[in-house]
Amino acid sequence: MTALPAGFLLTPPSHKLVGRVAPPGSKSITNRALLLAALANGTSHLSGALKSKDTVLMAAALRQMGVTVDEPDATSFVVTSTGTLLSPDAPLFLGNAGTATRFLTAAVATVNGTVIVDGDEEMRVRPIGPLVTALQSLGIDATSPTGCPPVTIVGTGSFGQGRVEIDGGLSSQYVSALLMAAPLGEGPIEIALTGRDIGARGYVDLTLSAMRSFGAVVEQVDAGTWLVQPTGYQAADLLIEPDASAATYLWGAQALTGGRIDLGVDADAFTQPDAAAQALIAQFPDMPAVIDGSQMQDAVPTLAVLAAFNNHPVRFVGIANLRVKETDRIRAVANELNRILPGLGTEEGDDLLVASDPALAEKLAGRNSRVKIETYHDHRIAMSFALAGLRLENIVILDPACTGKTYPGYWDMLAGLGVELTAVD
Repeated sequence: MTALPAGFLLTPPSHKLVGRVAPPGSKSITNRALLLAALANGTSHLSGALKSKDTVLMAAALRQMGVTVDEPDATSFVVTSTGTLLSPDAPLFLGNAGTATRFLTAAVATVNGTVIVDGDEEMRVRPIGPLVTALQSLGIDATSPTGCPPVTIVGTGSFGQGRVEIDGGLSSQYVSALLMAAPLGEGPIEIALTGRDIGARGYVDLTLSAMRSFGAVVEQVDAGTWLVQPTGYQAADLLIEPDASAATYLWGAQALTGGRIDLGVDADAFTQPDAAAQALIAQFPDMPAVIDGSQMQDAVPTLAVLAAFNNHPVRFVGIANLRVKETDRIRAVANELNRILPGLGTEEGDDLLVASDPALAEKLAGRNSRVKIETYHDHRIAMSFALAGLRLENIVILDPACTGKTYPGYWDMLAGLGVELTAVD
């Protein structure tokens, strides 16, 4: 589906969803690999990659800085670089791609010249201050008047050396950004967390694994400190695993319909932290009464929609960081659950309480008015609430095109499993 309508009305399927679906490649790994390949000397082949709005924006920014990024097929990038990023002739526009924005803000400090890292209106209210402060402590000329993009970096061709401290409480992406740029330092760089909290530590592990694939030497000094050697990077070939966040929608669809969807990969084969959601989804409709979403943040909207049909209420804790994603996801999920049925979702501080009702579908059966789900330009709200339409009548997902950020084929996937989608203008 190339041109998508203003909304999709979902008809709950009368059959179990059964079939085989290959999730797209991991966005998190693809954007890490693209950047590392651009910082490496030589030609790297990235296969199994995700082609979506976020990764397309990353590739375009790298091309602006003199990197050759070819796309021989729908799931591959071939990246050729000297290992040095050149000063672009215009600001880097990264839409609302958090990974690309945070990662490049650090990496472009290695450019010999001025670089402006910018995004759309949503990105311009997403905090980046802790990363800018950390860069400044390394002697890098980085400024962000609002604490959000745009960020202006005046690079000198190196990433400095010494010790840098970072508050990773808002986002692990700040930590990953520093780690990936550190091998381009003048000497060893020690990166230390200023507190115990970090957005999602599993994503830092993804970063370290990707860095080592391209030749980086990183030592974990303790639970919150890493020592990175100034090795630079060398080109590598990398097979990118499927996206675990995308897999949560398939696991959720399977659970809600009693079906069986073969992803072609076992849940325990994923290295991405969101794969931990599968063990919780497998317990549906008896998911735990309390779910700590701190280490699987992108899976929380999926789990919250399933929780609406659980046998007992579910409280989501450890999810404060969801307030600074593409939208305030705690508020968005609560709002849209309440659009389905008032009182279904409640914000309690930074917790989300879902007042589960296993008979929800029966109680709402025969309701003639359509429930138009506002998606806030957020792909995860659109994809997770589409799962509600597998059980409930008259669910309309507005702005379905926003799923192109990470899963361009999402609606084709549902249609391929036999879900009826009706265009709504």
